[in-house]
Parts: sequence; C-alpha cells; structure tokens
Amino acid sequence: MVTVLSGGTKTGEESGPADPRRRNTPVLVGFTAVTNLADGVVKMALPVLATRLTGSPAEVTAVSLTLTLPWLLVALHIGVLVDRFDRRLLLWGANGARLAATAWLTASATGGGLTLGTLLAAGAVLGVADVLASTSASALVPAAVPEERREGANAWMVGAETVGQEFAGPFVGGLLLAAGTGIALGATSVAYALAALALLLLVGRFRAPAPAPDAVAVPVNARIAEGMRFLWHDRVLRTLSLIVAVLAAVWGAWLALMPLYARQAMELGPREYGIVLSALGVGGLVGAMAVTRVNRLLGARWAMFADLVGTALMVALPALTTDIRAVAAGAFLGGMGGTLWTVNARTLTQRVVPDEMLGRYNAAARLFSFGAMPLGAALVGLLAEWGGTRLAFGVFALAVAVTPVPFLRNVTPSTLRAFHAR
Repeated sequence: MVTVLSGGTKTGEESGPADPRRRNTPVLVGFTAVTNLADGVVKMALPVLATRLTGSPAEVTAVSLTLTLPWLLVALHIGVLVDRFDRRLLLWGANGARLAATAWLTASATGGGLTLGTLLAAGAVLGVADVLASTSASALVPAAVPEERREGANAWMVGAETVGQEFAGPFVGGLLLAAGTGIALGATSVAYALAALALLLLVGRFRAPAPAPDAVAVPVNARIAEGMRFLWHDRVLRTLSLIVAVLAAVWGAWLALMPLYARQAMELGPREYGIVLSALGVGGLVGAMAVTRVNRLLGARWAMFADLVGTALMVALPALTTDIRAVAAGAFLGGMGGTLWTVNARTLTQRVVPDEMLGRYNAAARLFSFGAMPLGAALVGLLAEWGGTRLAFGVFALAVAVTPVPFLRNVTPSTLRAFHAR
C-alpha cells in the first residue's frame, strides 16, 4: 500500500559492534509483522462481517471508513502527543486499546449480539489506536536503530507491513472467518498481546528531547502548525504528499468497495476474496525484495513513478472485468508499486526531519495519505449507490491518471539530488 513519507533525523552517528541498539531492528520488525498481521485480519474481517448484516454499499463502506477516518480527525493532535511522551509507552497504550476492541467484538460475535453499531464503534477504537501506534512507531525508529542500519530496517519494516496487511493478514483472515467469527477475532487479540510483550526487548530511550527549562510553552495548535509548515514549504515533500493523497484515496476506495464487489459481482467467498487481497501483499513483498535492484536500474524517481502505473491498473481492472485473475494481477501491481514508493519516500525524507518534530511531521504527512483514505471510501460508496460499482472504480482510475504530470514536473532528477545533499 502507498503510505506516508515517514521522516527521521540524520545524526551522523555510527555504532560499534557493541552498540546494544543493533538488536532493536529484529524487535521492531517482529512487532511490525505481528501487529500488521492482526491489522490485516481486522481490515478483511470487519467489512466481510458487515456484508452479513447489510447489503447496502454505503453501510458496508462505513465500517471500513471507521478504520481510517481517525487519520483525518485526530492525526495532528496525536503527533503532538508523540513529541511529548515516551513513544514506547504510547505503543503499549495503543495495543491495549486494540485488545479491548477485539475482545468486545469477540464477545459480541460469540454471544450472538454482533450488530452494525458494534462494528462501527469497535472500528473507530481500532482506527484511533492505529493512528497512535503508527505515528509512535515511525517516530521511535531513529532512536532505536543506528544510522547506518536505518535504511535496511525501513526496508524490512515496510516488507513486514505489506506482508502482514496485504498478504498474510487477508489470507489468514479468510481462513479464520471460514473457521468461525469468534476464532478470527480472538486470534487478533492474541497477536496484539504478543506484540506488546515484544516491546519489552527494546533498548534505549524513546522520548523526544525535552525543551529547555526556560523555553516558552507553545500551544498545541502552534506545534501542529510547525509540522505542517515544515512539510508544506518544501516543494518535493509537498508534491509527494499531494500525490499520495490521491493514491491513498484510491486505495481507500478499492479496499472499501472490493468486499461487496467480490461477493456480488465476482461471486467470491471469504477465502477467494482473501486470495485477491493477498495479491496486494505478494506484490508488496516482491517490491520490498526488488527495490534496491529497481533503484539501481531505473533510479528512485522512476521506481516511484511505477506506483502511479500500478495503482491505476489496480483500480481500473475491476471496472473492466470480473475475472479474478485480472483483478488479482492488478492488485499485485498496485502492491508492488506501493512498496517501491514507500521505501524510497522514507529514505528521501529521513535526512531532514529533526527528532523533536518527528511526531508532528509524520502525523502531518500521514494526514495526506491515511486521511485521504476515508474520503475515498466514503465517495466510492456514494458513487456505487448512484451508478454501480464498475462506474465507481472507473472514476478513481481517472483520478490516478492525472498524477504523472505534477510528479514529473516537480520531482526531477535535480531536485532529488538536492534532497539527498541536505
């Protein structure tokens, strides 16, 4: 999936063989893998469960909307929170909220009391927890991983995110739902609990530098504005963020409408639908493994451009055909392009963001990406109600078609060289 332009600070530090932070990378990758596996199951399960309660595209997409809408509503304020408190403690708090929400869903499902309202409320809690966890984890990486190992850690974490959310999570979710709703939801609770325990193995301090004792207190809104200005005043960051907003809206639309499209138009069951979603993860995994070679062959600019092509095909093919092979192939290309974009975007932006602004910058950048996903989900539901699912997919394919012009105009080889030289 296309994700945020996550930043980090370049400190120029070097770690010796005895640096204990070297063991943090496998811990972070493991935490990322387990939580994203659980997120992938939830992302697949909640809309499918909604289709069992209602046949309305708007109501089904509303459930998906709860998982992403918090990025639009609370991301900036959570960014300030991440810059003020210990980021590992915030991760524990996020996983605690996830546990509570999935336990409630499990009890409701096994007790026969699962309703659309329950799905909406639990989805909202899970969505807010995701904002807190994702922003905290991104801000924690520079303190946890030595500079010379950070690029490799990012690649592994992006791969874990992709495999968990887009490949293993949906596939496992389909199998678990086939075994029973209570089993599927209960397994996510276990996964979140194990991930929280893994955080005990991290070594280091994970709170941003405290302000000077004589520093003037800065209001929350002013601190939010600092992060937004940092992003907006840079032409490359601004262009990439706006393009990501379009791409993320398309992803939000595809993920929200595909459960109903797969069930009604493609006539797929949960297991077959999980296979279609898994094609995203397979593509993402291939992208993570091939990103270094692709960059050497094409350069980062054209590697990122490939995501524009892949996302366009991902959303255009369902508008043209119900063939599961074609739709899965489009998902594969979208997943691969999304990973190529994410790894390169993180590498580019990690050079310029100071540690004390990591939470706010990441939250501002993610506002453009994840904040656009619920808008895409809401719009595609309305379009599908009005003109049908194929028309809705076609409209979003056209939206992607306009992104190459600003990308090629503003993300030029010379601007990227200047970016790397900072």
